[in-house]
Amino acid sequence: MLVAVPLLAGLVQLPQTPASHAATHTSTKTSTTEATGSRTVDVSVNSLTPTAPGEDDTLTVSGTVTNSSKETVTGAEVALRVGPLLNSRSAIDNAAQRTGYVPGADGNQIGGKYAKEFAKLAPGVSQSFSISVPVKDLDLGADGVYQLAVALTGQTAAQPWQQVLGLQRTFLPWQPGATNTKTKTTYLWPLISSTHVTAETGSDEQQTPVFEDDSLAEEISPGGRLERMVALGADLDVTWVIDPDLLASVDAMTRSYRIRAADGTGTTAGKNQAVAKQWLDDLEKAVADKQVVALPFADPDLASLAHNGKNVSGSLSHLKDATDAAAITVETVLHVEPSTDFAWPVEGAVDPSIVEVATSAGADMVIARSDSLQETGGLTYTPSAARPIGGGTTAVVADARLSTAFEGDMTNAEKSTLAVQDFLAQSLMITLQNPNRQRSIVVAPQRMPSASQAQTMATALTALDESRWSESQDLSAAAKAKPDPNATTRVPSAQQYPSALRKQQLPQSAFEAIRKTQNALDSFTVILTDSSRVVTPFGRAIDRQMSTSWRGRAAEAQQFREGVQSYLESLTQRVKLVDKSPAKLSGRSATIPVTVQNNLVQGVDHLVLRLTSTKPRRLTIGGGAYEEHAVKVAGGHIQSVKFTTTTNANGPVPVIAQLYTEDGRPYGDEVRFDLEVTEVPPSVMLVIAGGLLLLVLAGFRMYTQRKRAAARQADAPERGSEQESGAESGAGAPGQPSDPTPDTAPESTDPSGTGERVDR
Repeated sequence: MLVAVPLLAGLVQLPQTPASHAATHTSTKTSTTEATGSRTVDVSVNSLTPTAPGEDDTLTVSGTVTNSSKETVTGAEVALRVGPLLNSRSAIDNAAQRTGYVPGADGNQIGGKYAKEFAKLAPGVSQSFSISVPVKDLDLGADGVYQLAVALTGQTAAQPWQQVLGLQRTFLPWQPGATNTKTKTTYLWPLISSTHVTAETGSDEQQTPVFEDDSLAEEISPGGRLERMVALGADLDVTWVIDPDLLASVDAMTRSYRIRAADGTGTTAGKNQAVAKQWLDDLEKAVADKQVVALPFADPDLASLAHNGKNVSGSLSHLKDATDAAAITVETVLHVEPSTDFAWPVEGAVDPSIVEVATSAGADMVIARSDSLQETGGLTYTPSAARPIGGGTTAVVADARLSTAFEGDMTNAEKSTLAVQDFLAQSLMITLQNPNRQRSIVVAPQRMPSASQAQTMATALTALDESRWSESQDLSAAAKAKPDPNATTRVPSAQQYPSALRKQQLPQSAFEAIRKTQNALDSFTVILTDSSRVVTPFGRAIDRQMSTSWRGRAAEAQQFREGVQSYLESLTQRVKLVDKSPAKLSGRSATIPVTVQNNLVQGVDHLVLRLTSTKPRRLTIGGGAYEEHAVKVAGGHIQSVKFTTTTNANGPVPVIAQLYTEDGRPYGDEVRFDLEVTEVPPSVMLVIAGGLLLLVLAGFRMYTQRKRAAARQADAPERGSEQESGAESGAGAPGQPSDPTPDTAPESTDPSGTGERVDR
């Protein structure tokens, strides 16, 4: 009877951390020097079918045995051992971690005709085996999880007696009949990739995107990681969790696209349009009638935002934009309406600031994990995933053990097989913990499973869907399930956030760089006639700078940020002033042309060109120190703007040309050049000429006045002597007429004299 199973033993232990749980999948490989006792031979279990057998099934276990010692093993025999019924999830963990053979704990051998014999095993030699045993001959008892081991017995020259020389443990879920109450299981199937599209879009008429490399084509090609995720997920009852950036990137590949050269110089044409179309077509069919959860565009790193970004102005607004873009992208590409109500921090690790940021863009449910939101109330069972954590927010707590079950190298057949059996055993044990209490369990695996990990996940889910203790449901149903009143709802403090995850976060400098890019974008878009051609691609590029995929790739993340900023600067510099050489001005006024060049595809408007004189007393522009003109230039054209200048004096005058946006912010670099004034204005010349003429006339007058004065002084004694002589000789005497003409008559009548008439 099920009630006789001691279920309560060991259940009060807290869940393992993912790191310790991952260790349970590590096989006990040994070096030659350590190959002694039960580690002499390495036993690998590469296949176990059926994974959860029924009463009428035959269990088949296949694998290899390898002699890891320096001695030959003789009388070897490989057989199954059924161990005791395990009574808790912790007991499963302990059994998986135990190394070496433990009598009693590793059960009794199912030998005889079901054993595989080897005459001898030489050192370093491997042999394959396959053992098939009817389930009824395993002597399984009550429903539950049994430890199942594959053991090799034999002897060596140093130890010539039969003993266990090698052993590998796994688990056998035993539930031949349906339970009264099944556990509802939600499995998230993530379609997420790293950033592939660069910022180099929007520079030509077709806005041809440029990809960093062709790795995305490899992922969606047959056999690639994402192709496997879609093909496998199509046959599973899962909730699809999709990064819209992946959809947008693949959709861009269906048209003309280019790939950046490996050396960073130039691009080549992409040729995988058919592959992209096929992948999207397959995905659209796979998600039909399934729930699709859309993460914010580019899967932003919520923890990095919360810890390093929210204090940088504008950072949280990008999360809102990314969320708005998510629904539109999914609906456009896949023609389904997604849910945007869920936020998924990295590895489900939360603290109050992460929850605050995660819900700031509209999500009201946060996917956490049980190793973060740990149970502290001593529950003897795993509670349902939904937990109200305050403020109208629900934490959907994924089970840590199940979520980390398929990490590691699943290309190894043994690791894959053990992972599947461990997953199924833990799932059954959850149901057996409290078989009369139905619960809703959520599994949130790693964000980007490899192709082999996806295959292993699909194998486990297929077996789970066919089991008798579990039934699937979507994520929204799990989030709406009635919360367990005894489950913890306390969000851990920021100090409890894992240090290993904190070290991988985007630094604050990354968000400061994003703000710089956004400011430059805002200044650029105000001058464009069609800003959407730039706002959309650069807005998405900014989203990609915050992607979770940059964790552990700090150098690549910085390179991408710098690439976005550099490309934006190159676009803004395509609208500029053409350099001018020094110019000469002759005359009082002149017209100065300044040329604006627009090398963008689209036109620019809402610009003002200002020309400023640094010496307005010598040179005025437009009647003052400067003059402004509105500028509008069509794409691929130049426009000359003319300014009227007035000169007042000769000499050089430096002038400054600068573009401004309509709100007065400088745009681009200023252009300085000299204007050389080589001819004074005519009015000034007239004044100068008049002054010179007056000086000449004044000098001539002074000269003539001095000359007449000198002549008078010379004439005065001579005339005096003549009068005296005339008197003595009887001048005026009878017979001699006197001179009737005054001595001033010649001076007053001589036109060449210096009298007042001529002087005026």
